[in-house]
This record gives sequence, C-alpha cells and structure tokens, in this order.
Amino acid sequence: MSAADEIAKLHELLNKGAISTAEFEQAKARLLADESNTGSVFTRFRLSNDERWIAGVCGGIEVVTGVDAWLWRVLFVLGSILSGGAMAIFYLVLWIFVPRDV
Repeated sequence: MSAADEIAKLHELLNKGAISTAEFEQAKARLLADESNTGSVFTRFRLSNDERWIAGVCGGIEVVTGVDAWLWRVLFVLGSILSGGAMAIFYLVLWIFVPRDV
C-alpha cells in the first residue's frame, strides 16, 4: 500500500472522529519519513567516508545493517582465510562497484 493510500485512510479516520488532529499529523509525518527512507538495501548502500580503513566497504555495511564495522572487518578477514580468498574478491567487487557516500 502506498503512502498516499495510507494518508487517505488516516484522513477518513480523522473525518470519522476516530483520531485527533494531532494524531493524524503525527501518523502522517511518520508515514512521510518512512517513505523517504524506503528503498532496498542496495539503493541505500554506499562506501563510507567516515568509517573506513581501506575502502569504506565495512563502514557502509555498518550503516545499512547497524552492526559495527569492526565485526564486518573480522568477518571479511576470517571469510577470506577460510574461503581461499573468495571474500577478498567479494570485497574488491564491492569496492569497485558500490558508489561512495557523498
């Protein structure tokens, strides 16, 4: 359901007296804020400029997932050792193809 449909339903509830004007405004603001943050992980994922050691890949993953960048670094290193370098190649692919945060 789109944000416009949700706002229309909220407006109907407001007209019926089921919610107050303040509740309507709060719910509408929350819907509009959620609408601006929508998008897949892939559209929000950017290389970090602030949290970076090499390229900012782990810092960018931290922003999307909420898991600390140091843990992602450990996972990439362990994964690279255990996979014979496949994780290192994956890291390089992310470094090349993911845009930098502006």
